[in-house]
Amino acid sequence: MQARKFEHFLKQLAALTLRQRQRLLDLLLPEVKRDQVVELIEQHSARRLLCPGCGGGNFHKHGRAHGLQRYRCRNCGRTCNGLSGTPLARLRHKGRWLDYLGGMLDSHSIRRAAEQLGVAGATSFRWRHRFLALSQHDRPDRLGGIAEADEMYLLESHKGSRTLDRAPRKRGGKATKRGISNEQMCILVARDRSGQTLDWVPGKGPVTRRQLHEHLKARLEPDVLLVTDSHSAYRHFAQEAGITHKAVNLQAGVPVRGAIHVQNVNAYHSRLRGWLQPFRGVASRYLSHYLGWRWALDGGRIRTPDRLLQMAMGAGRPATSHS
Repeated sequence: MQARKFEHFLKQLAALTLRQRQRLLDLLLPEVKRDQVVELIEQHSARRLLCPGCGGGNFHKHGRAHGLQRYRCRNCGRTCNGLSGTPLARLRHKGRWLDYLGGMLDSHSIRRAAEQLGVAGATSFRWRHRFLALSQHDRPDRLGGIAEADEMYLLESHKGSRTLDRAPRKRGGKATKRGISNEQMCILVARDRSGQTLDWVPGKGPVTRRQLHEHLKARLEPDVLLVTDSHSAYRHFAQEAGITHKAVNLQAGVPVRGAIHVQNVNAYHSRLRGWLQPFRGVASRYLSHYLGWRWALDGGRIRTPDRLLQMAMGAGRPATSHS
């Protein structure tokens, strides 16, 4: 719209009725929110855009589509935009993304988010896991100083699956075997005293020495002091990896020996378990997404929908490692 016509339009606003003003707001707000999302996408892509075809970075502008600037690769001729190659590619209704992400900061369920935004439950589900697809990579590179490691267990869940390799059970059911068994998913958490956290879902049943080598070894500084419970897998792992290790004997009722304790990681377990409870069961195949979501929220590390959107596009880098 020309500037002169726009000024004339603004002068007419005072004559609008309440219903007309509300209708105008209903039309404008989604567009404004979409423009905010597009601006965030363009800011991110301006630094990282690569051709999904040849991997080159030599582009020229090639019009706009769905609110986004499109580019054509000068090398191979393929077109792309700021979301190409990200989990958010081809998602619609960008004007509602920030409201949806705000609900994720408040830990809304899929159904509640769908009702508040007026979208289908399937759309809410798809958005959630697209937004969380890269969250499992948003972690510190390494842990240093005193690092605690411990595991927690959740009953394996095939929620949402149409095929089962076992007899079905009611939601919230119990394992048929006593103790830790292959009916439970292991969540391994390592956390240093500065609050940096790493987590993995190694598999079913008790954590093993092989799994500790696979997940934990490369993520600990050489001079780290690893504190765990008395599980033999940690002791053997530390000996083989050449890592200084101290254990606390929780079964003997000695949870603390000065600075040697696992209360930090156990407190994280408690917060994680309590946070998961309102979701009424999380499918095991999506556990890594929820762990990334919890890490984003822990201690208010990510506080705004804008920042959560950047993480979903891969703009968030893990915290720097200890020097």
